[in-house]
Amino acid sequence: MSEIKTIGVLTSGGDAPGMNAAIRAIVRTAINSGMKVKGIQRGYAGLLENEIIDMDTKSVSEIMRRGGTILFTARCKEFETPEGQAKGAQILRDNGIEGLIVIGGDGSFKGAQKLAGLGINTIGIPGTIDLDIACTDYTIGFDTAVNTAVAAIDKIKDTSMSHERCSIVEVMGRNAGYIALWCEIANGADGILIPEKGDFNEQDLIDTILSNRQKGKTHHIVINAEGIGHSNRLAKRIEVATGIETRATILGHIQRGGVPTAKDRVYASTMGAYAVDLLKQGATNRVIAYKNGNFIDFDIDEALSMTKGIDEYQFLISRLMVMY
Repeated sequence: MSEIKTIGVLTSGGDAPGMNAAIRAIVRTAINSGMKVKGIQRGYAGLLENEIIDMDTKSVSEIMRRGGTILFTARCKEFETPEGQAKGAQILRDNGIEGLIVIGGDGSFKGAQKLAGLGINTIGIPGTIDLDIACTDYTIGFDTAVNTAVAAIDKIKDTSMSHERCSIVEVMGRNAGYIALWCEIANGADGILIPEKGDFNEQDLIDTILSNRQKGKTHHIVINAEGIGHSNRLAKRIEVATGIETRATILGHIQRGGVPTAKDRVYASTMGAYAVDLLKQGATNRVIAYKNGNFIDFDIDEALSMTKGIDEYQFLISRLMVMY
């Protein structure tokens, strides 16, 4: 096993608050271990364009409190092809990069998996606000994103109360309902729509709103996950069925930005340092996870084969608390 002297780091897919903390930890841990670090800009798309820069400790100074990613990010169809993957592996070799750390979601890990098969030592770090990576209980950015959404919903509640209306609030999460579930428990709501519960009964939601109104509740909140969508149409149907003025608010990309929480900074930093340690040990095709209170790692093949469902007890709690 030859000693790794130069590592690369890239961020891929959707940006997430805390990615910069991970980058900072990777760069400083690697340099303190005698390695050189190269940053690959714009993810796999930038790799194929050879957008590679040298990084030092100063490169990552004061970036922990910034949202987004200083390395930029992008999606890349070309890298999904065997030709693109082979080209990427060769560019890494041409730049002397023997180990690569990929911060992103499942799609990013598939790219890392292919590079590992082509002889590049690769480590994945879960970075996505969606919390939809099955092997881990934590993903970089989720804590900040859900706190952003909770704060926004609190504000929407204020105006909803003032106008005695119903508000449909759509949160992000792609095809996962974790942000929506946490927001319903944290904010309180008359109902929740998430992809994991496709048997949602709209009439039950309407009945709940009407029942709560009869008991004296003057405003209503419904949390709708991005994977369900169509919030404006839902708002119109509820207004027709209940006679209550109903507005839809789509929170959108504000959930991806902003100052990372302490949890996202600390956990992302820990994962970044751990990734460098794994490369030092000669590991490859691994993904870092936070499971049952510990930072551990899985084989990427195993991680990608896992499935993740919604926490049924948390969902039950959310349902028990809808009545006024």
